[in-house]
Amino acid sequence: MDYRTLGRTGTKVSPLCLGAMMFGAWGNEDHDESIRIIHRALDAGINFIDTADVYSRGESEEIVGKALAGARRDNVVLATKVHGTMGDDPNEFGNSRRWIRREVENSLRRLGTDWIDLYQIHRPEEDTDIDETLGVLTDLVREGKVRYIGSSTFPASQIVEAQWVAGRRGRERFVCEQPPYSILVRGIENDVLPTCRRHGMGVIPWSPLAGGWLTGREDPSKSRRAERIPSRYDMSLPGNQRKLETVRELAKVADEAGISMIELALAFVIRHPAVTAAIIGPRTMEQLESQLGAPDVQLSDDVLDRIDEIVPPGVNVNPADGGWDNPALRPEARRR
Repeated sequence: MDYRTLGRTGTKVSPLCLGAMMFGAWGNEDHDESIRIIHRALDAGINFIDTADVYSRGESEEIVGKALAGARRDNVVLATKVHGTMGDDPNEFGNSRRWIRREVENSLRRLGTDWIDLYQIHRPEEDTDIDETLGVLTDLVREGKVRYIGSSTFPASQIVEAQWVAGRRGRERFVCEQPPYSILVRGIENDVLPTCRRHGMGVIPWSPLAGGWLTGREDPSKSRRAERIPSRYDMSLPGNQRKLETVRELAKVADEAGISMIELALAFVIRHPAVTAAIIGPRTMEQLESQLGAPDVQLSDDVLDRIDEIVPPGVNVNPADGGWDNPALRPEARRR
């Protein structure tokens, strides 16, 4: 596998990052099967795993911790995130020093490790000064509990602000950004991706299959994910109709190229010069196997031109669908 450098860290990661969101109550509730999926990914050369405290309220981290117990941990670049609500108390949420200091210990315990390679802020928060967030993250790096820090789903303006504050106040800087990015959601090509390149940040996009729209499934509205977030797949909405029509056009491109829709979608994301690794989120072994070959797919200029004709650079097929929303990360979630 062709490993890539994560930003300017010198740390090498695989072009596919195994996302663990679907391990646990949100997806595959069979811990043993989830562990087998993780081990299969590692055996295939993936050395990068991404999870978050909020995924199934800590269960995902626990599964990943079990899978990496022993010698496997040393060979994995392990990433997790903090920000989402983890309880009924109004302070069990967010980007404050108080919460991050407490929650990193919980993540370390669930993951069964002494250190986190990449600790990311899952979403920006207007209520918390970015200097407070960077301050506590800097302390964690200096204490050896965290190796690197990153952001997730930050707009370009807040990426720049965080870099400026880090330089001005002598804080650790975000070494990477984790944005939503796919053939159907290309808006970040206008600002986030160029900003990350200017600041030497790695980029590890989530949802490269656009929440299941780019899996080759004829009707994404009948997927398991559609049952959990039905509004994203409501075919009565004009935006979703546009996505379905677009996917049908893209399927023709994949067929003519002799590859699957999944391979087309993942290879497209991985090929962008600003992208370090695409996060895949399989729920089953079959889904994992269908994605492992994507790094070996080389998209020709003709195929890329066809994609650009169907979805122009910098455009989200559905303007209202930037992929930024997650019910568990909304401010009102802290009041559950």
